[in-house]
Amino acid sequence: MSALLAWLSSALLLLGGAIGLIGAIGVLRLPDSYTRMHAASKAGALGTAMILAGVAAASEGAFALAALFAMAILIATAPLAAHAVARAAHRAGITPLTGPLGDAPAEEEALAEADPRASPPEHGARGGM
Repeated sequence: MSALLAWLSSALLLLGGAIGLIGAIGVLRLPDSYTRMHAASKAGALGTAMILAGVAAASEGAFALAALFAMAILIATAPLAAHAVARAAHRAGITPLTGPLGDAPAEEEALAEADPRASPPEHGARGGM
C-alpha cells in the first residue's frame, strides 16, 4: 500500500470515529427523542460511511468493493429508518420539546403571563391524539 493511501485511510478512520463520537454525545445530551434520533441517524451513518471508506482505502481487492457496497447501502437506508422511527413516535403521541416556532422558553413565558397559576407544559411527554 502506498503512503498516500495509508494516510488517507488513517484520516478517514479518525474522522469517522470523531463523527461517531459527536453523534453519541448528541444522543446523550439532546433533550427529546426526535433530536436524539437525528443525531444518531445522521452522525452515525456519516461516521460509519467514513470508517468504511477508510477500510476500503486501506484494503485492496474484493474487500474494498464490499466495504464500498456496505457504505452505499448504509447511506441509502439510514434516512429511511430514521423517518420510520420518527413517524412511529409521532403516531404514538410523543411530542417534540419545542413549540411550532421552535421557541419553548418563550411559549412558557407567554403561558405564565396569560395565567400565572398555570404550570408550564411538560415537554417530551406523551400527548393525546
